Amino acid sequence: MQASDFLPYLGWIILACSVLAGLGILASFQVTRMKIKNGYPLEGMWGQSLKPGSDKQTAHRVTLLTQENAELRAELGSVKDRLINVERIVTDGGYHLGAEIEALRDSARDRALSNLKDKGEA
Repeated sequence: MQASDFLPYLGWIILACSVLAGLGILASFQVTRMKIKNGYPLEGMWGQSLKPGSDKQTAHRVTLLTQENAELRAELGSVKDRLINVERIVTDGGYHLGAEIEALRDSARDRALSNLKDKGEA
């Protein structure tokens, strides 16, 4: 194929490119319109804020989120404290002491039973 084979279709190619460009521009307008309608902040080409949200509703929302964040941090701190206590109890020597005592009792029973068997009383 040569370049001269595309000459009859040049008008259609230009029209298709124009239609695609127009649809892209319309889509961009629609996205911006939806952002404005739903309260999303508008951003420039490099992400800078064009219209910072400084109304009373946004300030109230920030205040509520800050309070909730403080409450969650306090709750997380108490959970960490409880976890430290549980770890201390589990790793404490007294926790394993009961298991060791039971093991000694079992071994003492086994020795007593073997002594009785040796004597012929069991």
